[in-house]
Amino acid sequence: MNTHSIKRYAWLSIATAIATILLKGAAWRVTGSIGLLSDALESLVNLAGAMMALAMISLAEQPADERHAYGHGKAEYFSAGFEGILILFAALAIAATACERLIDPHPLERVGIGLAVSCVASVLNLATALILLSAGRKYRSLTLEADAHHLLTDVWTSVGVILAVGAVFFTGWLWLDPVIALLVAANIVWTGYRLVSRAAHGLMDISLPSEEHAAVVAVLERHCIDGIDYHALRTRESGNRRFVEVHILVPGRWTIQKGHEYVERLEAEIRAVLPQSTVLTHLEPIEDPASLEDIALDR
Repeated sequence: MNTHSIKRYAWLSIATAIATILLKGAAWRVTGSIGLLSDALESLVNLAGAMMALAMISLAEQPADERHAYGHGKAEYFSAGFEGILILFAALAIAATACERLIDPHPLERVGIGLAVSCVASVLNLATALILLSAGRKYRSLTLEADAHHLLTDVWTSVGVILAVGAVFFTGWLWLDPVIALLVAANIVWTGYRLVSRAAHGLMDISLPSEEHAAVVAVLERHCIDGIDYHALRTRESGNRRFVEVHILVPGRWTIQKGHEYVERLEAEIRAVLPQSTVLTHLEPIEDPASLEDIALDR
């Protein structure tokens, strides 16, 4: 994995966040729209999340050491969780401000200029989100994917706010502006919940996605011939790396050399279908009843 390339994407996210904060902040100052203010606050969260992402990517790229034998990949989950928590706090701030404006409506000013500036910011966010999403999938980076999904949510939020502010301008319904801000806050809460949930699952060693788990099973099933079997298959992911553990049952008459050569081929096949994987096999004689009793974690 080219960590230098991933850092470049993190810097792109930071630059975009700064640009959109300035643009959306200007749009809010021009119009006085609480909806546009909520949009600007979410971009402020984007900046904090992007800076956290850069820090965690730098940590995750550190090689395994004596105290961290499995590497530092889980640092990326802290980034996603941190961004999710920031989003939740931003939603509370937006909701509080919207409720205040709902009680005391204010007329909007220079709506056309404000909406034009906000549209430019949304285009920047959309372009950056698509770039980050592609890079996140290419490098298997949860941090970049989380940042991309957050930016996409920001884009759709901005579209809703722009339409709402335009509707306020043409209808004169001042209450519509804070109501849209409350809807934006609700949408942000949902995004934050998903990010925190995904980070929590990663920290708790959740199994690989079903399609990746099935790919491992398919390789193992192809080898279930001539007195060979497997059990105790366990998978997990840590940042951009996958870990696969499995017990391989072979005829007890096999020599250590033959068993070793066999599992080497098997591990290579698994790594071929799941790049960036660490595969650990445990060889056992299929005739020994004890081999079928060591599935529990404490064995």
